[in-house]
Amino acid sequence: MQLLTVNLGRPAPTAHRPTGGTGIDKRPTDGPVTVTAPGPKGVGASGLAGDAVVNTRHHGGNDQAVYAYAREDLDGWERELGRELPNGAFGENLTTRGVEISGALIGERWRVGPRLLLEVTSPRIPCRTFQEWLGEPGWIKRFTRAAVPGAYLRVLEPGEIRAGDAVEAVHRPGHAVTVTLMFQALTTRPELLPRLLEAGAALHPEARAKAEKQAAGMQAARTSGAHAARTNGTQRMEGAKPVEKPA
Repeated sequence: MQLLTVNLGRPAPTAHRPTGGTGIDKRPTDGPVTVTAPGPKGVGASGLAGDAVVNTRHHGGNDQAVYAYAREDLDGWERELGRELPNGAFGENLTTRGVEISGALIGERWRVGPRLLLEVTSPRIPCRTFQEWLGEPGWIKRFTRAAVPGAYLRVLEPGEIRAGDAVEAVHRPGHAVTVTLMFQALTTRPELLPRLLEAGAALHPEARAKAEKQAAGMQAARTSGAHAARTNGTQRMEGAKPVEKPA
């Protein structure tokens, strides 16, 4: 498993963010890049030195310090869209080969290069900026249907990385919550949200709150349904006429 390129972005304006701009235009860099935990969301931005995250309200921070996407999945999109997608085209910081990114488990840990240790936290949820950047009609819906979102990662141990470094999965948790399952739960299949709680402490606070709320709602619905069934059954029994025995 290999890191093909490390991709960095600079702020650039967009149609719907003409002043703030976006850092989604990421290009491969030749030299080594230092990766550290950037700080909490809203304060910290990208975990990569020299990389821009402009909209820190929705992007960046410790749980989204690094975004990774597989070259194999970019190749699939190239075939579907009929256009070239160079490394960094999806705004990813790390373009990999041989790494099952969307199939990775939440809490899975990767050693990149000799020192950097990353932990998978969540999928990428497509936004308006992503659609505008790709320029593909209905892109948000197409990306969502495909359910190949790539993964955000947090930095557990800082380090310096460069293109060509090895990527090694050094820890796989004992649950079955993959990046794709989490993506579907957060987008098209909310009934899956309670399953995210199986990821334990690796689940970031925003996703945990949604999962707990959905689980509570589903439990309340089950309890209400069971109570209604018992009540209806009692009423039917009380309203039934006694059967007269023949003389």
